[in-house]
Amino acid sequence: MSWPITDAMFTIEHDFDCTVITLLDDGETPLSEDVVVNAFAECVTVEQYEPRTDSMQRITLSMAQLRDLAAALNLPEGSYSFAPKTETGPSSLG
Repeated sequence: MSWPITDAMFTIEHDFDCTVITLLDDGETPLSEDVVVNAFAECVTVEQYEPRTDSMQRITLSMAQLRDLAAALNLPEGSYSFAPKTETGPSSLG
């Protein structure tokens, strides 16, 4: 993925206790429902309306899971674990 992305549509709002990012599907049909990301200090929730069940679906990620997801998006296929930080340097993937 290269920046700047010119066909993206989203909103960012700062509420009292979290930042809310709404990803709008404005591409070609069939369109998906909007995705709402709520970033709290201790976790991140991802929500999307499911029309088949007429309900909101929610996934809650810890900050460690979010860190791992961000790293995984830029890595090739494989199995990874984060090495603990040491006094001699930062943590690394291995």
